[in-house]
Amino acid sequence: MSAKTKFKSPAFEAIHSAASGLFSVDAIPQETMRSFDTACLSSIKDLQPLEIKALREELNVSQPVFARYLNTSVSTVQKWESGAKRPSGISLKLLNVVQKHGLKVLV
Repeated sequence: MSAKTKFKSPAFEAIHSAASGLFSVDAIPQETMRSFDTACLSSIKDLQPLEIKALREELNVSQPVFARYLNTSVSTVQKWESGAKRPSGISLKLLNVVQKHGLKVLV
């Protein structure tokens, strides 16, 4: 795992480190290692429609500008904000990054 990997807690980091060591010497199978990944690594926070709109407004950008930064369509941003559609995958990860660090990380 990279130095930027986020764990749920220091205890989970230690558990994951031990499991990684066992995996590297073929003491546990890949399926078990995936289970440790799921259990120990932090998950991406789901964002509610009002949170997405509040984030955009806090950044003081319009829907078209926000869409441009996120490399998506204005229609998609509108659907996220109205609750008609939920961001997932890389879009959700990107929104979490913007929420934590602002738009400056995308420029």
